[in-house]
Amino acid sequence: MVVQSQSEKPTAATPKPAKTAYYVDSALLDVGVFLPEPPAVDSALTKAELAELHRIERVRTPEPMAKALADEGEENMFVFKTVFGPGFTAEALPVTAALGVHVKNEQSVVGNQLKHSYQRPRPYQTDTTLHPVCALKTEHDSYPSGHGMTGYLEAFTLAEIVPDKRTEILARADDYALNRLVCGVHYPSDIEASRRVAYVVFGYMLATPRFQRDLAAAREEIRAKLGLARNKN
Repeated sequence: MVVQSQSEKPTAATPKPAKTAYYVDSALLDVGVFLPEPPAVDSALTKAELAELHRIERVRTPEPMAKALADEGEENMFVFKTVFGPGFTAEALPVTAALGVHVKNEQSVVGNQLKHSYQRPRPYQTDTTLHPVCALKTEHDSYPSGHGMTGYLEAFTLAEIVPDKRTEILARADDYALNRLVCGVHYPSDIEASRRVAYVVFGYMLATPRFQRDLAAAREEIRAKLGLARNKN
């Protein structure tokens, strides 16, 4: 059975109110056409993914578990302080913080639609011998990973602002997403799906004047307050 110390989030009695998109038009952007169906519960791929989660569980140590727990609790732009340093905070960068809230919102709008459509069980719901270390849920909403999609959307946004740190930013996004496997709450294919969706959603966002305005304002703030040279974007 899953560890008793983890608190399950009860299934809501009524559906949550739908969030309103800020940059994308979710009625026009049908991201589902870019995603394959998640592997079936009894498929060879799901069995292989569960075996990988058991392998991760066997070798994880307190340090990566602590990092995974910390990342679970910080689903915002400032997980990238590991790239930009201690001055990269919401208090120091309010314009960037506001942009991050809108980016996270787009993930919630698109991601929740996909989760509701696919209703893939979480790994620990399929295999009760797993021992997840992050918060548990009763909903079947594993595919795609919301944390993973948020991290990638934020990373793509920051890479537009500071392209000279693109490699470090994208590496941090991968680490952030893969921590959901360390948590034991997602399958590897959930993470890959989140990356695919994030690419599509970000491309749509880039084409909107509203996002371009907010991106430009955050660029000015970040590069000025962190002492970075102006770029040509």
